[in-house]
Amino acid sequence: MLATIMQAVDTTIANVALPNMQGSMSSTSEQIAWVLTSYIVAAAIMTPMTGFLSARIGRKRLFVISVTGFTITSLLCGVAVSLEQIVLFRLLQGIFGAGLVPLSQSVLLDTFPKEKHGSAMAIWGVGVMVGPILGPTLGGYLTEYYNWRWVFFINLPVGILALAGILMFVPETEKSNRRFDLFGFALLSLAIGSLQLMLDRGQSLDWFSSTEIIIETLVAAVCFYMFVVHMMTAKEPFLEPGLFMDRNLIIGLIFIFIVGVILLATLALLPPYLQNLMGYPVITTGELLAPRGMGSMVAMLMVGRLVNRVDVRLLVGTGLTLTAYSLFEMAQFNLNIQPSALVFTGIVQGLGLGFIFVPLSTITFSTLDQRYLTEGTAMFSLMRNIGSSIGISAMVALAARNTQINHAVLGEQLTPFREPLQRMMGGAGIGLSSDQTLAMLNEELTRQSAAIAYLNDFRFMAWMTLAVIPLIFLFRGSKEASSKPEGKGAESAPQEA
Repeated sequence: MLATIMQAVDTTIANVALPNMQGSMSSTSEQIAWVLTSYIVAAAIMTPMTGFLSARIGRKRLFVISVTGFTITSLLCGVAVSLEQIVLFRLLQGIFGAGLVPLSQSVLLDTFPKEKHGSAMAIWGVGVMVGPILGPTLGGYLTEYYNWRWVFFINLPVGILALAGILMFVPETEKSNRRFDLFGFALLSLAIGSLQLMLDRGQSLDWFSSTEIIIETLVAAVCFYMFVVHMMTAKEPFLEPGLFMDRNLIIGLIFIFIVGVILLATLALLPPYLQNLMGYPVITTGELLAPRGMGSMVAMLMVGRLVNRVDVRLLVGTGLTLTAYSLFEMAQFNLNIQPSALVFTGIVQGLGLGFIFVPLSTITFSTLDQRYLTEGTAMFSLMRNIGSSIGISAMVALAARNTQINHAVLGEQLTPFREPLQRMMGGAGIGLSSDQTLAMLNEELTRQSAAIAYLNDFRFMAWMTLAVIPLIFLFRGSKEASSKPEGKGAESAPQEA
């Protein structure tokens, strides 16, 4: 869980510190963005490798290498003195950090018998879900009161504790002589890397008006198609087709993709909404986002007790409903909204996401063959990350586009003959002819246009959440699947004792 928290927090903690890094490194906004892009792309490419490396060198050894590498590269990021250095070290940090979440999850699923998976997943899931939520708050605090370098240094004590725990308590797994499918890995890496680059740089390059974005899209599509064909025809493919024959896993991957879209896209939209449109400082913004993490924590602790007593499909449906309700409430925001309303919707959304993650993780792997477990958790983590990237890119692009449209539509109403405008200008003792007045009106018009665009994004995500609820009925119940492992665990208990 320590390794999970360290990686999960790091996905968002550096975002807040980017402006400070930019000044320290004397770089442009586009250049400093590679601090995030390099990490995201490296982690996405290496995540599918987790299953193969775990089978080849042993899960414990891979876990030790990953935690050690992540901790050391965090230190190197903190002491970097140039843009080139920090981008390189962030790239390495993404490579080592890619396997932390799937390795943690597979260790947990192997350690506990199936009847205890829900309770154990509830505690472990706090790190996965709360980490990205608390990342901006922690990053803002460290940057404001210390230095942006502490955003990376904070990983050191956590990494050392995690490494000590793994060395003492995590058992090693059997190794296999499975052949490495270099061609399949290369195709999948090119597809994922091109997709991540396209999503990350699309908004700044105006999407498909850019040659770079068109090339990256074509590379991603062609390489993914070739990878699927290769996977279905090769003797020893990089990912075994049998992994995708499990219905619960496939449905679970769809759901975690949606969770990735909602969780990270909401976190990407709220800080600029609160800071740029409502004028909140960074620290206050972080404090208003923190209750979302508290809601997730409370929900997971509740679900840990309910997951073995209530149909997990009902719990997932409850979580999706709460999440959709919170997003519909957020779609009613305005620029004078009270902090209490922000906290309330954050807590409700946190509760909803907490109700989704634990039962979803439990039922997704409840029928999966043991030999596919590490690969399955890696795909689960990969789909969550891809969902986050797509969600952030799509929602930010929609917000930017709708802001322009709203500005044009609302601007048509600003004429000297409109009575509300005359009354406002008359009360202020100014006319419409001065440049200062026009600039003031344009600023407020842009602010209101952006606010409407953000609210439309929240409404779109709410409808998307409701749309996937019927998919929960496609899950197979896990009672029959879990009865055998329970027996097995019962038989092995005296031997372990």
